[in-house]
Amino acid sequence: MKFTFTDKKVTLPKSVHDYAEKKVGKLDRYFPGEAEASVVFSVEKGRNNAEVTVRSGGTIYRVRESTSDMFATIDASVADIERQLRKNKARLEKRLRKDAFVRTPEETSFAPEEPEEEYRIVRTKRFAMKPMSAEEAVLQMKLLGHTFFAFRNEDEGGAFAVVYQRDDGDYGLIQEGD
Repeated sequence: MKFTFTDKKVTLPKSVHDYAEKKVGKLDRYFPGEAEASVVFSVEKGRNNAEVTVRSGGTIYRVRESTSDMFATIDASVADIERQLRKNKARLEKRLRKDAFVRTPEETSFAPEEPEEEYRIVRTKRFAMKPMSAEEAVLQMKLLGHTFFAFRNEDEGGAFAVVYQRDDGDYGLIQEGD
């Protein structure tokens, strides 16, 4: 597994990065081929935050944890990704390593597997998507009172795009492309 560590507004000792590499590296058994892990550390209002992103085979797994201790935050992040993998095991079987869920002797936690929840689509909307700029799409999104808006981006030759409101109050743009 390839690792990328980023420290935002904090300088951490190498031991924290080594600990994260050891813990997140244990997730490697789930992924076929070479997975990439990105760990972003930050400290805000006395809380230690870690955002762990693992990319493998076109699938992205991301968790964000915050505790009072950086080592506990790393442990919680790894546990969350494992929980996501177990919870969606049936849907992810084609993308994960064949023996990913076989228990090894060193595993001490034998938590019962969570029942798989069914994804239900309860409503379908259809609407014509006229070409517009990203700024027009943000305006339309705000007028509708939504947190995202799908449109055809006229600046990109009519390619499908989505604008969305970020947690920090700014806006993001997702575009179709290579």
